[in-house]
Amino acid sequence: MTDRRADIVANIQEVRQRMQKVTPSGQQPTLVAVSKYKPAEDILAAYEGAEQKHFGENYVQEMVEKSEKLPRDIAWHFIGNLQSNKCKVVAAIPNLYAVETIESAKKADALNKACVQVSRENALNVFVQLNTSGEESKSGADPESCVEIAKHIVENCPKLTLYGLMTIGAPDRDTNGGENPDFVCLRECKAKVEEAIPGSSMQLSMGMSADYEDALRSGSTNIRVGSTIFGSRPVKQ
Repeated sequence: MTDRRADIVANIQEVRQRMQKVTPSGQQPTLVAVSKYKPAEDILAAYEGAEQKHFGENYVQEMVEKSEKLPRDIAWHFIGNLQSNKCKVVAAIPNLYAVETIESAKKADALNKACVQVSRENALNVFVQLNTSGEESKSGADPESCVEIAKHIVENCPKLTLYGLMTIGAPDRDTNGGENPDFVCLRECKAKVEEAIPGSSMQLSMGMSADYEDALRSGSTNIRVGSTIFGSRPVKQ
């Protein structure tokens, strides 16, 4: 085992151990290893050496290229800004597990249409992305619209499965020793959606390398960890 491969495996094992310590009893959250800008060899090291199955990508073309090279049972999560003209390309990836960045009914419609166009066999899991911090630099819908978008997906997008809610928590939120307000907000949105849509059960995608332990304590069921596993990433040119 090369040093690079051994480091990746050790990093994943450490993250899993830390997850286990803070995850509420009875829950089994999903670790999504964010592999943007990282070579296919790094992903294969995690897949083979640590049996890591879920990987997240921010850029459509990068995910397409990697999905063609790597094992077909990898579960890909698209976690970047999805442009409407790229929906068809994304929907055509056979082992795409989820799109975590649906921020409007319009985007949901575009992705649903794309799934029909590529004759996608199974409904695609989607998360509604909410901008819980109100930062202009971040994507996501206003939390107040969470029920409206969620109901639209359920009622009008048969090729999509409403799977959960997602947010990117602000890194320097003043918690006063308590929970991150972004995580509290997403959890409250989950309750609203589940009340409005009987029988629904929302996953919560929140928490990254810097705050995934806090997110798990707040009820996250899906964390997106990149640099802690693969190291720092180069700046996109």
